[in-house]
Amino acid sequence: MVAAAGLRWQWVRENGAAPVSTREEFVRHFAAWAEGNAASHRCLVAVRDDTVIGMGWLAVTSRVPSPRALERASGDVQCVYVVPEERNTGLGGVLIEALLQLARESGLERVTVHSSTRAIGAYERHGFALSPRLLQTGLDNPLS
Repeated sequence: MVAAAGLRWQWVRENGAAPVSTREEFVRHFAAWAEGNAASHRCLVAVRDDTVIGMGWLAVTSRVPSPRALERASGDVQCVYVVPEERNTGLGGVLIEALLQLARESGLERVTVHSSTRAIGAYERHGFALSPRLLQTGLDNPLS
C-alpha cells in the first residue's frame, strides 16, 4: 500500500492541493486506512519494471435488500491515477476495465464514478454515461 499511497500523494500535489500532513504521516495513515477498509475497497495497480505506475480503487457498498434480491451491492470507481509519463498510453483504460471486470465478478448492480473533466472521455469509452436519476449534493466539505 506504500506505493498506492505515494501515487495518491503525487496526484494531490500534482493538482496543486496543500497536504494536511507530511508525506510520511500520510503514507502511514493511508496504509492503515487501506488495511482497515480492505473488505469494502479493492485496489488494483499497474506495474512496470517493479515500479507501480498506476492504480484504481473499487469501493463496494451494500445496498438495502429487496424482495427481488436479498443480497445487493453497488460500486464506485475511485482514485484511478496514472503517472504523468505513462498517460495517453491506454493504461488508464486498462485499469478502468479491470475495475469493471472486478465489479462484474462481484455481482454488483451498478458502478458509478466521480470523474475529473480530463477523464470523462475515458470513462465514456468504457460504458459510463450520465444518469438522470443519480443526484448529489455538496456538504460544504473542502477536503473531499
